[in-house]
Amino acid sequence: MVRLLSVYSISAFIALGGVLIGFDVASMAGVVGTQWYQYYYGNPLGVRQGGITGAMAAGSVIGALSSSALGDWLSRKVTIQLGTVLWCIGASVQASSTGVPMLIIGRIISGLCIGMTSALVPIYQSEIAPHKIRGRIVSLQHCAIALGFIIQYFIQYGCSFLPSQAAFRLPWALQTVPAIVLFIGLFWLPSSPRWLATKDRWDDMLHVLAFLRTSTRDINDPLVLAEYKEIEEQIRIEREELSSYRELFSKKMRKRLFLGMSIMGWSQLGGFNSLLFFIVYVFDSISISNPLLASSIIYIVFLVASIPTFLWNDRWGRRSSLLVGALSLAFWMYLIGGLFARFGEPNRVEDRPFTWLIVNHPAASHCIQASSYLAAASFSMSWGAIKWIYCPEIFPLRIRTKGVGLAVATNWVTNLMLALAMPALLRTIRWRVFFIFGSFDIAAFIHIWLCAPETKQRTLEEMDEIFEHGEPVWRSFTGVHHSARLDALAKEIERDRPNTSVSIEIHEGVEGN
Repeated sequence: MVRLLSVYSISAFIALGGVLIGFDVASMAGVVGTQWYQYYYGNPLGVRQGGITGAMAAGSVIGALSSSALGDWLSRKVTIQLGTVLWCIGASVQASSTGVPMLIIGRIISGLCIGMTSALVPIYQSEIAPHKIRGRIVSLQHCAIALGFIIQYFIQYGCSFLPSQAAFRLPWALQTVPAIVLFIGLFWLPSSPRWLATKDRWDDMLHVLAFLRTSTRDINDPLVLAEYKEIEEQIRIEREELSSYRELFSKKMRKRLFLGMSIMGWSQLGGFNSLLFFIVYVFDSISISNPLLASSIIYIVFLVASIPTFLWNDRWGRRSSLLVGALSLAFWMYLIGGLFARFGEPNRVEDRPFTWLIVNHPAASHCIQASSYLAAASFSMSWGAIKWIYCPEIFPLRIRTKGVGLAVATNWVTNLMLALAMPALLRTIRWRVFFIFGSFDIAAFIHIWLCAPETKQRTLEEMDEIFEHGEPVWRSFTGVHHSARLDALAKEIERDRPNTSVSIEIHEGVEGN
C-alpha cells in the first residue's frame, strides 16, 4: 500500500511555502506590463517601481531574521503557519490597495511570511530527510518556487485581458489560496525530529523518526536507532557549547556563516533574479511583439530545468553544480549585454522604463530571448536549487536557525538592493548592467572553488568533520568513499540486538538543563 504521508509527500506539501515565493515574483513581473496597473498607480518608473518591487524583500529580511527565534521556540512547523497568516493579510492589503503606499505596506507584510518560510521550509526538509537523498528532498523547495512562478504568471496573463482593475487585483487576491491550504495541512504533519530532540522530547522524536524511515513505524529498526543515537550524541556535544550569535561569529563558525551568506548573495548578484523580475521590460525593449506571452516561456523553462536537479543533484553534488552554474550564467549575461551594446540604440520616448532599444535586428532580438531562456535553465539547475540545500546543511543544530536566518536575510537584502536599483540601471547604464552581473558570476565561481566543500550524502551531524578536516575544500569529498558511519552503526545495533532490549533512555548529559 502506498503511504499517504512519507518524506517525499511531506516535503512536497510544505514546499507550498516556496510556491508563495513564486507567486509573489510572478505577480509583480506580470502586472508591470499591464495598462490597468500602470494607469491606476501612475505609471511607476525607476526608483518608485523599484520600491514597489523591493517592498517584499524588505519584509523578507525582517521575517528571515525573526525566524531563528520563532523557529527554535514555536517549532519550524508552527512558525511557518504563522507566516501563512501574515501572507493572507498582506495579499488582502495588496488586492484592496488604493495607492502605492498601501501596496507597499501589503507587500512588506507578505514579505514577513516569505522571510520565515524561505528560511524554515528548507530547514524542516533537511531535518526530516535521509542523508543520501537530502538534496532531492530540499530541492522540492526550488521546484515549488518554479511552479509558483508558472501558476501565478499565467493567472496574471489571463487576467491582463480583463477590462478593469481586476487585471491586477484578482491575481493578488488569489495568492491567499495556497497559504490557506498550507496552514490547514500543517496540523497533520509531524514536527522536525531534531527540533523535538532539542526540547528533550526523545520519545516523540524516536516515533517521528520511525514514521519517516520505515513503512511499519518500527522504533526498533536498526537504521532508526542508529540515527537516533547519532542525533542524541550530537545534542550531548552541542550542549557543551554556547547556542548564541556570539558562537555564530566565532572563529570556528564564521567561515560557515560567511559561506552561507555569500552563496545567497551571489545567487542574487549573478543577475538572473533581477532579469526574472523585469523580463517584460527586457523583451519589450528588443521589439518582441507580445512580451507578456514571451516572458511566460522563461517560467516554463525554469520549472522544466528544475527536474534534473531534483533527480540527480545528490549524484552531481553541491559544489560542482554551483561552479558550472556560475560559469554558464556569466556566459549568458555577457552575451546578452554584448548583443545590446552591438545592435542597440537610444530610446527616443522618455517615459518608458527602458532607454535602450533593439529595432530591426530580429536575429539579435531572438538571440537575447533565447539567451534569457538558457540563463533560466542554467540558474534553475544550479544556484536556484543548491542555495536552499546547502545553507541548512552546513550549520550545527544548536545555531542552525540563526545561521540560516542570517543567510536568507542576506538573500533578501541583496534582492531588495537590486529591486530598487534595477529599474534605474536599465534607464541609466542600460546594457552595461549585464556585464556587471556576468562579472559577479565569475567572482562567485572563484569563491566557490576556494571555499565551498562538498556536502552531498553526509549526515547533518557530520558537517563538523567536513569543515574542520584542514584539507583543501576540493578534497572534502571524492564521490566514491562517502561516509558510511550511520550504516556501520546500524549494522552494529543489528548484530547486538539479540543481547539487548530497546528502550527510550535519556543519558546523563543529554537531559535538559
